[in-house]
Parts: sequence; structure tokens; C-alpha cells
Amino acid sequence: MGTWDVGAFDNDTAADFGGDLDEVAAGEREGFVRSALTRVIDTAAYLEAPESEVAVAASALVAAQCPGGEPADPIYGPEEPLPDLTGLRDLALQALDRIMTEPSELMDLWAESDGGPWRANIRRLQNVLLPQPSGEQLNLI
Repeated sequence: MGTWDVGAFDNDTAADFGGDLDEVAAGEREGFVRSALTRVIDTAAYLEAPESEVAVAASALVAAQCPGGEPADPIYGPEEPLPDLTGLRDLALQALDRIMTEPSELMDLWAESDGGPWRANIRRLQNVLLPQPSGEQLNLI
């Protein structure tokens, strides 16, 4: 496993995904990210680590465009501009939930090492991706 830290793009597979995304035509980038998320969501059997690593990176790209999101990795993330990905929030949440549900190789691999920081990073992404409350409601009582 070519992993050097717990961030979304801190592994070879996610870094390759960032480079691959740069090579996709501008009009197809949203579909490329969507496909990475749905592949994981649609996997009922054992979820392999590479698909999960790509989905975590894709989720981080979506989260980067949400309030409270952090910018994508400037070194290993995509360099080309991305379209509005905020419409993929629900898919990104579903993908992260699937990655954190057995059977999941990536979750198992992180459980074998000090996976606490990685799990905290996944929870941070999930929190950013959660729908924000819509304005304050009037209290009529």
C-alpha cells in the first residue's frame, strides 16, 4: 500500500486519480467523480482498498466545495478546474459510509495500524458533507 499519511490524496491510488481527473475533458469531470463514488456505493461484496481510496479522494473534492471544506491537496489533487460538485454531496456521504462498513479492505487496513487519525479525517469529511441547516426558523411561541 503506497500510503504516506491519512489525507484523502496521501496514497498512490488517490494521487493517480487526481492526475487522471486532469486528463478528462472539462465537461466530463463531474461524471468521472460521480462514477468513482457510485462504484463504491454499488459494491455489496468485499470492497477493495483502491476503489475506496479513489472514493475518499472524490469525496474530498466534493467537500472542498462545501462550506467548511478544505481545499483539495495542491500537490496530488487535480490541477485543472473542477465543475460544481456540490450536487454530489449525498453520493459522497453514501460512499464514505460504505467504506466505513464491513466488508471493507481499506477500513481493515487502517484498523491494523494507527487508524484513529484516518477515521477522524473520514468523520471530518462526513461532517462537511452533511446538509447544512437552512436558516434560522422563527420561534412563534
